[in-house]
Amino acid sequence: MKTMTHAGVEEYRIRTGPYKSDPGYSCGLFKIPYKSRTMTVLVSDGTVDGWEHVSVSLENRNPNWEEMCFIKDLFWYAEEAVVQYHPPKSEYVNNHPYCLHLWRQLGKNPDLPPWWMVGVKKGEL
Repeated sequence: MKTMTHAGVEEYRIRTGPYKSDPGYSCGLFKIPYKSRTMTVLVSDGTVDGWEHVSVSLENRNPNWEEMCFIKDLFWYAEEAVVQYHPPKSEYVNNHPYCLHLWRQLGKNPDLPPWWMVGVKKGEL
């Protein structure tokens, strides 16, 4: 996970209220503008439980693929794989109707299916 102090993120940190955090801290709540909307982003660096985690929410709809990619690239490096889990229904937690999550377990790279099972790469036909 990238440091929180990289350009473009720190200025959006929430510094007052119940979710406030100090500048440079590797966890916190951010209000990050993207195009015509502002995403609420809650970040955990994994030091407590071994999981890097970013939750992304909007007020009136779920974030889309493009928005999730934007956030992924803000908080992780391009060649780091992160995942969105769909847990068993008995383990669902829903504290916000329009929130999605990105996860990465510290010290492990997630197993990924081969790229060709997803689709055709440019120039691979």
